[in-house]
Amino acid sequence: MERASTRVDQRCVRSRVAQLLGVFLTFAVILTGCVNNEERERANQVTPINVDVEKVPAIAALVPPEIARTGRLVVGVNVPYQPNEFKGPDGKIIGYDVDLMNAVGKVLNLLPVYKESQFDTIIPSVQAGTYQVGMSSFTDTLEREKQVDFVTYYSAGVQWAQSADSDETIDPANACGRRVAVQTTTYEDTDEIPAKSAECVAKGLRPIDKVKFDSQDEAVNALILGRVEAMSADSPVTAYAIKRTNGKLKAAGELFDSAPYGWAVRKGSPLGPAMQKAVQYLMDNGQYEEIAANWGLQEGMIDVSVINGAVS
Repeated sequence: MERASTRVDQRCVRSRVAQLLGVFLTFAVILTGCVNNEERERANQVTPINVDVEKVPAIAALVPPEIARTGRLVVGVNVPYQPNEFKGPDGKIIGYDVDLMNAVGKVLNLLPVYKESQFDTIIPSVQAGTYQVGMSSFTDTLEREKQVDFVTYYSAGVQWAQSADSDETIDPANACGRRVAVQTTTYEDTDEIPAKSAECVAKGLRPIDKVKFDSQDEAVNALILGRVEAMSADSPVTAYAIKRTNGKLKAAGELFDSAPYGWAVRKGSPLGPAMQKAVQYLMDNGQYEEIAANWGLQEGMIDVSVINGAVS
């Protein structure tokens, strides 16, 4: 779950990937600042949606007074992590999470202010009060719930991808010795791959060769360029990557380990219940589905938002 594109110059050296340019450029357009706005606009087929919703006084009254007085909701976010949070052609942070958070802000009478951050610093910054909300496709886990509370809003699983040109099918349940890309500090990095690798070692087999990248776009690029054999990421992220690479990638195995996404707030903060009721309001009144449908993410929709819904 996470992102931050800082090595633009390195990824713009097209001479190193001339043989892949035709298919790679479509994805690179989205993930980097290497091309002009017109090209980027053509690649970004999904347009952010601004749903029709107004302040709900009874829910807005639950916002902590110190936050309500400012009229702002400071949100820490890491990009790029398409389609949940990434930068559009104008450099603004957009995505499914952003559209939903903006709608929540309307219900609470707050304007979300997005602060770009490294993924692994977001939860500590929420704990310290630097950010009031952490929004970066966080999987709500029991371990993370020791640090912050989560307001759930979506259900995502893990989905692997591999090269569509490969004659060999990669099975995530039997990947000992495989070279697999993940984004650093994501669930796939900290939980999924280490557990699978440990099982390999226990059987006397080679561990999984986990290759970590600072951002999800780097992990996808590594798979496109053949530097890894597979990639593991959250299901909406993998589906989006497959779609945007024009047949260069394909799913490897079935979706598994479904778990809730959650927005992080300080432990015990009244902001948590306020946001939970705002999300539930959007679910009950159709705006939630409208936003999910706009990004093609209906499969992971949930009916009930809760605080701390971790399953493991």
